[in-house]
Amino acid sequence: MKISLVATVKDAGLHVGAFLDSVRAQTRLPDEIVIVDGGSTDGTVETLRAADDVTLIEEPGANIARGRNAAIRAATHDAIAVSDADCVLAPDWLANLERALEEGAEVAAGFYRPLASTFFEACSAAVSLMEAHEVDGDRFLPSARSVAFRREAFEKAGGYPEWLDIGEDMFLNHRLREQGARMDFVPEAVAYWRVRPTLGATWRQYFRYAEGDALAGMHATRHAVRFGVYGLAAAALPGRRSGLRRALGLAAGMYALPRVRRAWRLLPNRARDRAGAAAAVPALMLLADAAKMAGYLTGRRRRS
Repeated sequence: MKISLVATVKDAGLHVGAFLDSVRAQTRLPDEIVIVDGGSTDGTVETLRAADDVTLIEEPGANIARGRNAAIRAATHDAIAVSDADCVLAPDWLANLERALEEGAEVAAGFYRPLASTFFEACSAAVSLMEAHEVDGDRFLPSARSVAFRREAFEKAGGYPEWLDIGEDMFLNHRLREQGARMDFVPEAVAYWRVRPTLGATWRQYFRYAEGDALAGMHATRHAVRFGVYGLAAAALPGRRSGLRRALGLAAGMYALPRVRRAWRLLPNRARDRAGAAAAVPALMLLADAAKMAGYLTGRRRRS
């Protein structure tokens, strides 16, 4: 099997070298590497131009979907592996994706883990990134930072939607599921992903994800449940509905606990960090939910 590795990038000058190093360290090297740059101004392009093993396509102003489509069109092989050029790939990442494709999968759904170097990043990662044992492989939808597929399935699904600036990989996943593509979960194929380092960047990330959901008509039930839960909580605050408040508090604690435990596993084993995570993780969960609700409402207004 010949495999093309494609990626998109913009202004990842601090990290693109580490990505290329991780690609070159693969136990199964890609047969070609195609990277689309969306208009970097920080030295990323110069690093990629100097890489003899990379086919670089420069598409200033291209969004992620357009960049990925351009890279796949330029790729010469029918097996396509996809990541982002600011990730770091585990050495056996591509070998594991290839194995799933060779065993009959049309989509090999790889996994991803956080690159978290600070207390904040560990807590933020714990809020959003499940661990492999928590995943229902039959329902898992991969991120484009860790996936491989056969070109025929990709083209049948219509490719990445270039009208959608974010959430384009989930949109493609839904189209692949609708067409009945065989999607195998491959938890051993790990791409390490850089967590947003600040509150502002984290807010914008969740806001944009939810805005993309609304624009694309995705996950409506999930968002409706979130609005309903917070509406119920708001209704329980005034008056004497202490029983409802206790029930909601217990449910919130049970919901937060697995995420707190994720943070503990990502942090050094110090009592101060563990206590801090017990407070920070629920606070970040509230931030994420507020950003998602604001983003979803914005997307609905834009769509109407």
